[in-house]
Amino acid sequence: MDTERQIEELSETCLTNLRDNGRRMSIEAMHALYELRQNHLLCDALIRTEDGEIFPVHRPILSACSSFFRAIFTTKIHDSPETDIALPGVHSALFSLILDYAYLRKVKITDDTVCQLLVTADYLCVVGVLRACCEYLVKILSPYNCIGIMLFAREYFCQKLEADARIFIMRRFVDVSRYSEEILHLPANELTDILGADELNVKTEEVAWECVLRWIDFDPENRRCHVVPLMKNVRLGLLDTQFFLENVKDHPYVSGNDCCRPLIIDTLKFLYDLEMITQKDGEIPTPEIARPRLPHEVLFAIGGWSGGTPTNFMETYDTRADRWVKVDEVDPTGPRAYHGTAVVGFNIYVIGGFDGMDYFNSVRCFNAVSKTWKEVAPMNARRCYVSVAVIGDTVYAMGGYDGHHRQNTAEKYCYRTNQWTLIAPMNAQRSDASATTLNKKIYITGGFNGQECMNTAEYYDPDTNQWTLIANMRSRRSGVSCIAYHGFVYVVGGFNGISRMCSGEKYDPATDTWQPIPDMYNPRSNFAIEVIDDMLFTIGGFNGVTTIYHVECYDDRSNEWYEATDMNIYRSALSACVIMGLPNVYDYIHKHRERLMEEKRLKLLALETARTQQSAHVVAAAAGVNEEEEDEEGNDLILPNNVNLNFNLQVPQDEEDAEQDVAPGSL
Repeated sequence: MDTERQIEELSETCLTNLRDNGRRMSIEAMHALYELRQNHLLCDALIRTEDGEIFPVHRPILSACSSFFRAIFTTKIHDSPETDIALPGVHSALFSLILDYAYLRKVKITDDTVCQLLVTADYLCVVGVLRACCEYLVKILSPYNCIGIMLFAREYFCQKLEADARIFIMRRFVDVSRYSEEILHLPANELTDILGADELNVKTEEVAWECVLRWIDFDPENRRCHVVPLMKNVRLGLLDTQFFLENVKDHPYVSGNDCCRPLIIDTLKFLYDLEMITQKDGEIPTPEIARPRLPHEVLFAIGGWSGGTPTNFMETYDTRADRWVKVDEVDPTGPRAYHGTAVVGFNIYVIGGFDGMDYFNSVRCFNAVSKTWKEVAPMNARRCYVSVAVIGDTVYAMGGYDGHHRQNTAEKYCYRTNQWTLIAPMNAQRSDASATTLNKKIYITGGFNGQECMNTAEYYDPDTNQWTLIANMRSRRSGVSCIAYHGFVYVVGGFNGISRMCSGEKYDPATDTWQPIPDMYNPRSNFAIEVIDDMLFTIGGFNGVTTIYHVECYDDRSNEWYEATDMNIYRSALSACVIMGLPNVYDYIHKHRERLMEEKRLKLLALETARTQQSAHVVAAAAGVNEEEEDEEGNDLILPNNVNLNFNLQVPQDEEDAEQDVAPGSL
């Protein structure tokens, strides 16, 4: 067996050497041919460009990279090497770049030459250069040039480039609509097509309407006649009522056009129905003018602690519809809580955690496009209550609890090599802390060190592999969540050793200071946090009595918290992450968008019923009537069949135990 293995290893080594030698010889041969051409040696054809310059070439070399030259050189007309082959419309500088590619398989592309070079490559059928130009244009896409690049790509049938430019327009439409001069020169049908797309990434329809006005204002005499078809592609029913009345209904382009009247009437009727929704009888459909667009970002909430046990339940949040959607493709290996998640590309890495029995060093990877799970390399240490962050495409895992000790160790993961590597340890042991990335540095805040909840924080610089302590937080926080948001590190919630908190604070790296922010509506610890749709979301958690499913969001522009739709199940110790630009986003959003109005009506009716019952309970209690209390644990919740909740549980002996409070959700 040893001999066979040695033979196999020797054979593999020989093949590798042959491949390397082959590549080296191929490169050397290309350079030798290039030198022959430069010295006019062994050339068998002459190419004359538009500006009169003549290039001696080797027919096989050009034929190998261009079907255009292959067709020319295989006809009898151009048999003689003395015959000039004229290329009308091709400039010598551009043809010189084409020759560089033909002989060396590399080409220098700049902003000044890329468009002309693409046209030349298209004319000469040099697919390699054409592809390189398209890739270059994708890299330089910006709100200022994306429309021009899309139209340019369409003219030369570069379908992938056109699709990429269109995707860019959809994703960055807010900036495109405000700053692009190219959008002002679009034909009406092109703008109508863009505004009508479900993929248009606008948080509010005000952006779409303001784009319509900007486009018409550029040439009002000739464009105001297009207001009706453009209006039809703005989701008017999603506009704020006051904005619609003041900025749409009464705008001169609209009020002075009788053809707009049916649209205005339909929208007013819908907005009235929206105000009186609970008084309507029968099902209320969602009209086209109020159908939400597709979200550009999708928030995933994974695992956690629910109903006294860990869960592998997974759901996504559709920001445009304000709905949570159950995901069927849960991790088949079982549940996990007190874990971390990280996103690289379309992959979600679920890191460490606890399943009621074991403390994990394992890492699972979910691909959101293929919807498949796989195991990747384990961490060097078991980490429950782990803190996770990402810089670029490198994943970092810090601190945590291994069942025996709180840790100050940290490590990083490279998906290309599928390896974890230890980095410098933190200045303090931290379990149940929280980490985020800001300005290419990792900030980690709070946590529990085995004796007390912590108010310290520090950051890691990957360039120096060093941790540096920063100013202490205003409050001690374990089970805390932190996130980078608009240039600050936001820290909210957590446990201070006495109670769960609804307070928050933000850190300014420029001044090394912490400032308070408004309180959340709900106190919570061990919850998830993410930024999506330019707002900070807090999700689930433990309020000191029970696990919760409440979600709220914070907008720093208004400096206020708002309630969002609750999750499908009560849970704490979950982790959340956001993926942008999913090609299969439809798989993770609320499917029945035509039923959103009816769902809202039923929800409001249920809330009214609940308030009525609560009032009745208060009256009955005042009258001395004893009634059974409802279970606050959510035990009537029906979980999906594929969610594994059957375990003999051992509560993780860490923060919750130290706080005289067993694992969240197990009360």
